[in-house]
Amino acid sequence: MQIIRSTPEMRAIRQDWRRDGDKVVLVPTMGALHDGHLSLVARARDWLREQGGGRVVTSIFVNPTQFGPNEDLDRYPRDEAGDLAKLTAVGCDAVFLPQVADMYRPGAQTHVEVASLGRMLMGRLRPGHFRGVATVVTKLFNLVQPDAATFGEKDYQQLTLIRRMVVDLDIPVTILAVPTMREPDGLAMSSRNQRLTPEDRAAAPVLARALDRGAALIVQGAGVARARRAIRETLRAEPRADIRSIDIRNADDLSRVTDATRPVVILLAVRFGDVLLIDQRVAHP
Repeated sequence: MQIIRSTPEMRAIRQDWRRDGDKVVLVPTMGALHDGHLSLVARARDWLREQGGGRVVTSIFVNPTQFGPNEDLDRYPRDEAGDLAKLTAVGCDAVFLPQVADMYRPGAQTHVEVASLGRMLMGRLRPGHFRGVATVVTKLFNLVQPDAATFGEKDYQQLTLIRRMVVDLDIPVTILAVPTMREPDGLAMSSRNQRLTPEDRAAAPVLARALDRGAALIVQGAGVARARRAIRETLRAEPRADIRSIDIRNADDLSRVTDATRPVVILLAVRFGDVLLIDQRVAHP
């Protein structure tokens, strides 16, 4: 597995791969890898097999521009040695580990922003977050020049935003969505789970129970309002759950819905202690 630590080296290696005719899939991460991330690598490998072969590149970069001033950038978990061992074990071809100074040179003034999608929902809770996401993903696409990239459905708003961005900016990258990986008790896998106290970790699976209940009501045709009430009741029954948002939106573009005649996505943001967890479920009426 190649380890690439600078942007000039990444560009040079990508040129070599292009000369060899290799297709490339990018797996963008912030490290602290778990099985959810590794499922993104597996999806990338499957796509390449369908295309006749190529290279999987995983990027590991804790992007400072998507963290707010009072958020957990310094406490975000980092484990480079463990990450490299996991990626080697699953057959990743290369890992790109740029430095902040490589990605954001002094005096940089350019940002990428997906206007409405970046300011709604989690964009309201974390102003500027999605501008940071869109900017860094665009930079990674420019540096790695992948044919495809994998993104998890757990970060559903991010996935929707990236899909919109590549269409709007005519970026020739196929976006591959990967289902959420869960722990045996239903909790969505996340690097942030490492920061939960034992008590909060025991409480956090309430998100999955709330999603199960809400999705079941949508499928039964009970309607959006009733599903939202049931989700809130389920979450409120867990005293450690601090509800930040419950949203039910159109699954394609996250527009508001008053009924569920088409597929909808249930989006939750709930704080446990000082850790904000998100989760989602697509429901088909």
